[in-house]
This record gives sequence, C-alpha cells and structure tokens, in this order.
Amino acid sequence: MNILLPTDFSENSLNAISYAIDFYKAVKCNFYLLNVCLMDSFMAGDSSTTPTASQIEELYVKPSKQRLANVLSTLNDEGKINENHHFFTLTEYGFFLESIRKQVLEQKIDVLVMGTKGASGLKQYIVGSNTGDVITKVKCTTLVVPEAATYRPLKEIAFPSDFNMSYDLQTLEPLSEVLKTSKANLRMLHIHKKDIELSVEQLNNIDIFKAYFDAYNPSFDYIENRKVEDAIQTFVETKAIDMMVMVAKNLNYFQSILFHSKVEKISYHTDIPFLVLHE
Repeated sequence: MNILLPTDFSENSLNAISYAIDFYKAVKCNFYLLNVCLMDSFMAGDSSTTPTASQIEELYVKPSKQRLANVLSTLNDEGKINENHHFFTLTEYGFFLESIRKQVLEQKIDVLVMGTKGASGLKQYIVGSNTGDVITKVKCTTLVVPEAATYRPLKEIAFPSDFNMSYDLQTLEPLSEVLKTSKANLRMLHIHKKDIELSVEQLNNIDIFKAYFDAYNPSFDYIENRKVEDAIQTFVETKAIDMMVMVAKNLNYFQSILFHSKVEKISYHTDIPFLVLHE
C-alpha cells in the first residue's frame, strides 16, 4: 500500500503522521512524507519577483529536506518505525493542490492522510482550507485526522448517508478493507426530518449497501432530527464512534457534516478521524 503524508511540520500534520503509522501498523506500506514549499506564499510577498532555481534550492528545498529528515529521525527515536513500513521523503516547490495531484499519480497513492485543526469556538470552519481542498478536489481516498485524534483500535465506524445516491461499488472498497482488518462494527446512519418516508431509490440504495457489506453485518440507524450535525454529534457520543466515513461524491450532504457547522458543541470534528471515499 502506498500512503501519502503531506506535512507542513505543524503539530496537527505531525499528529496525522503518527496516527497513520499506528493505523497501518500491521500493513506493509510505503509512506511518502511530502512537504510542499508553497509558490503561492513566495508570490504573495512580491509578485514581481520570480526566484531562481538556486534560490529555490537554498531557501526552500534544502531546509525542507532537512526538516523531513528530522521528522524521520524523531519517529525512529520514538520507536514508531517497524519492519512493515518503508519511508520516503519528497519536497516539492509549487502550488499545494497541483503538488498533491502530481504525487498521487507518480507514487500510485492508495490513501492520503491529512491532519486538520478542529473548530476554535465560532471563529472558523471545521476543516482547514488545504485539507478541505484536497478532500473535495483530489480523487484519492483520504483519511482526515483532527488535531486531537489519538489512535485507538477501531470498534465502531459510522457511515452517515442520505441514501440518495448509488455508488460504484469500487468506491466502497477502501472501507471494506478497513472493516476486514479492524473487525469493527459498521453503523449506517440516516438522519431525516419528521414524517418523511424513504423513496424507492433510497430503499434500493439501502439494499445495495446491505448486500455489499453483508459479510460485516452492518446495522442501520434512523434518526429524526432537523439538524444533521446535532444528530451526528449525539450518535458519535452514544455509540462511542471511532471513525466516520463519507463519500465525497455526495457533496451537499458531505459539506453539511464537514464544512457547514460553526456550532460550538460540535466536537466530533476535533477527535474523530474521517475516511473520505472517492469514485
């Protein structure tokens, strides 16, 4: 398995690296640590100045390579590196999204793991802009690790869905792999407003989910609540959810859970990892 770990050396990105190593502890993996020296930040300083290749090497690339080497050294000192894992460091000078897309293709990446800062009172949206861009604009399975998330073996996985869309079954394969290795319970969650019945299409999609995940004996929970975020918060707390799963294709529903909320009591964004699936 090939896993891309973008890092800007912030605490939340380093926490995501640590989480990924623990999460894939028993899996043979190539981990690619990527630091992108942002062209946008250079240009913001002085749009009339284009750095030379030697300036880029001295000011950005060399320091980046040294810091990546330091990260690996720290991981080794902490005993985080095991025989299943191989590590490679990558430094890019350019635009963030383009660099991510390039590495996903070149390294044949299976999963992207990204850290994110959680909500800070009412001041900011839940997912940081870089992570938000990646999970909506890069077609690669992405594990989003909030700043307060610490690895624990998965026991309960929640998959909120409005059941309005059918998915290519290949889209669900990464979740199937997680269920196979973790032996966790899969809880499909549907949140609806009062007195709204499921359509024929929704019922058909539920049957597809049941058939695909039959080996894992999924449960289906139906909750009546006008606010999706509140319902999920309650569900996460009462069922002790360890991971949330979303499909990026279902953008409106997806955004209402990940991007829309500014409510202080929504805390699942800060400690529950999200697995984002792409077609």
